[in-house]
Amino acid sequence: MLHELLLALLGYTGDLIIDVREQQEQTGTHIPLSPDAPISHQHTFKLAPDISFIKPSERDVIERIITLGFYYRELDRFAAKSRNLSWIRSPNESPLLRTSQLLKGKTSKHSVYRRAIANGIVEVLSVYRSAVLHIEQKLLSDSLPIVATLTQGLNKFFVLLPPLFELILEIERDNIYGGKLLNLLHKRCHCGVPELQICIQRLLWHGHQVMYNQLASWAVYGILHDPYKEFYISSQDDKDSEQESAPQFLEKLTRLSVADTSLNDWHLGFHISLDMLPEYITLNVAESILFAGKAVRVLRNPSPGFQFKDGSSHQQTQRGSQKTQGYTTTISFQNNSLNNTLIGEDLLPQAEADKIESMLQDLKESSEFHKRSFENAIDTIKTVAASHLWQLVVVRADLNGHLKALKDYFLLEKGDFFQSFLEESRQLMRLPPRQSTAEADLMVPFQLAALKTIGEEDKYFSRVSLRMPSFGITLKPSPVDLSKVKVNKDGDSVGHPDASLEVSLDGWDGISLEYSIDWPLQLFVTPEVLSKYQRIFQYLLRLKRTQMELEKSWAFAMHQDHIDFAKLRNDSRKSSVSQHRRQRLRPMWHVREHMAFLIRNLQFYIQVDVIESQWNVLQSHIQNSHDFTELVGFHQEYLAALISQSFLDIGSVSRILDGIMKLCLQFCWKIENDESNRTTSELEHIAEEFNKKSNSLYTILRSSRLAGSQRAPFLRQFLLRLNFNSFFEATARGVLNVVSPRPPVSVLQ
Repeated sequence: MLHELLLALLGYTGDLIIDVREQQEQTGTHIPLSPDAPISHQHTFKLAPDISFIKPSERDVIERIITLGFYYRELDRFAAKSRNLSWIRSPNESPLLRTSQLLKGKTSKHSVYRRAIANGIVEVLSVYRSAVLHIEQKLLSDSLPIVATLTQGLNKFFVLLPPLFELILEIERDNIYGGKLLNLLHKRCHCGVPELQICIQRLLWHGHQVMYNQLASWAVYGILHDPYKEFYISSQDDKDSEQESAPQFLEKLTRLSVADTSLNDWHLGFHISLDMLPEYITLNVAESILFAGKAVRVLRNPSPGFQFKDGSSHQQTQRGSQKTQGYTTTISFQNNSLNNTLIGEDLLPQAEADKIESMLQDLKESSEFHKRSFENAIDTIKTVAASHLWQLVVVRADLNGHLKALKDYFLLEKGDFFQSFLEESRQLMRLPPRQSTAEADLMVPFQLAALKTIGEEDKYFSRVSLRMPSFGITLKPSPVDLSKVKVNKDGDSVGHPDASLEVSLDGWDGISLEYSIDWPLQLFVTPEVLSKYQRIFQYLLRLKRTQMELEKSWAFAMHQDHIDFAKLRNDSRKSSVSQHRRQRLRPMWHVREHMAFLIRNLQFYIQVDVIESQWNVLQSHIQNSHDFTELVGFHQEYLAALISQSFLDIGSVSRILDGIMKLCLQFCWKIENDESNRTTSELEHIAEEFNKKSNSLYTILRSSRLAGSQRAPFLRQFLLRLNFNSFFEATARGVLNVVSPRPPVSVLQ
């Protein structure tokens, strides 16, 4: 009986102690339990019912003791199943078949975290076995009461084994693995039983060993080693492989292996898996881990062409490669691998990598998880990675020079170039753009303007290219043809009075620029950043085009007056016609001056008060910061300030500004194509609409919500320039008070 009882405590049943799951109810035969059988929700070890020589009181005590044997067997089965390595490699299975099965998801779910926890459970079970062996030695050497000795020797395991059994039961039932398993163990650590707390902490320590190994692989070498998607940093390729079929995914991997994948890795390649993120690791810490690993990947895997763009020899090397292209290409292919290795070691010195690995090793060797120490170490790792990435992007890749180029061309800092471009393309833009050749048509004035204004020392202009989007809608007629709109028998326009206003910002307002970005600047100047630059560029170009048209209309009028004066000296009979025309258009020149005054002040406000001041702020940040993440944040703030202080993010204001520029262009086109008195009525209508919109603009901008906010610190100066003689304030009352009619004469005087 003693040995049967001791064997039952180690999970082996027999005739005295049976497992009710192994007994057939009808035949009573014994069938061994399958290794893959699920864990029972309640203990099934019982004394055989036909045992009559044991008293009921002793039977209760023995059945209570042998529950430890049941817990031991189930824990041992869980550990054996989790530690089984037969799934790693099968001798009869080809690697290609293995890969295809992984892609199709046909294999069962495995977990390195469960294996680590199983190792901790094996440690606990080994202590339990030693206790059973010690009891056996005591009972064999001394004649002691069996039941009392077993109870006294195994009593402490009633505190450990039942909670561990409940733990593996929950793990199996809910299929918990990876970061979820760490989170579960961390919650179970908070209990009032010291022995159990120490045991769960040991299991958590084993789980953290896997996490620290994955963390070291990611933060030191930039390699994500997570075959079963258990780490809280996951690859986008894993997500794609689940959504795509195997042939599609393999084709995508082949295509990416040829191209430079560093940019894709940085922006889209990796993300935080919130399902696997333990609750005791905050999202900010996880983002720092994600950034550090991506930065190390960039530093250890530079672009193949980066060796020719390092330091001050960038331009000389580039020009030399153009002159001896064939020779340079040959050397590039021969030394590509060696150069990448040398540059990678230079970008991230081995001493820094050893420092990161040493910090993670200290955390790994600690017996307990200390949240503050962990966060401090991750913060230090992030700082190291960000510092070296800053050195790569800012110093080696000449970030400031490229930012200056973006300012020159996208923010119209080179005003002489764009003035020349608009003048060269003015006649072209008076006609609707042709869908097939619009971009090619613009290249001629673009190159002419470059020849006139761009010097050879500007090494960034070659990166700038002009683009016209393809038109998906039918183009509207040119504003030049508006004066030839058919009229009905009453002499009025066939269309609505606002029909001419719908021509608007014609197809040429879709002009945009592209800027060629090389590695590693794509990490900083992303497509989203370039789209913001393009948005500001299109707005500023329309504003400059409007200003130029207003100036050209005045020059046209002066030229026309000189022609009329010359004709008057030669033919006095035409004097009455010219005099009548001048008298008819004289009030309109007051309107033109009002338009030019508003556009000039708006342009000055954006270029000087907004762009130049924010550029100075950005420059001070670049000089004082040595952290890549901080620099990205400062640049985002810079672009956000440009957009907000230019009112591009306020729908009501941007719509009014669009309408004002639209009216100004129509006014210029109509006044240059003046043919009859009907044109004068249209000009008066445009003047009235402009008057309403300009005063509405002033009313909105002077509101306390805008003028008193910090989003536009120089807005008050802009309003002061507009309203220096209280003209806008006086005329704006007509907008605020709808009852009182607003005299149109106030604008014309």
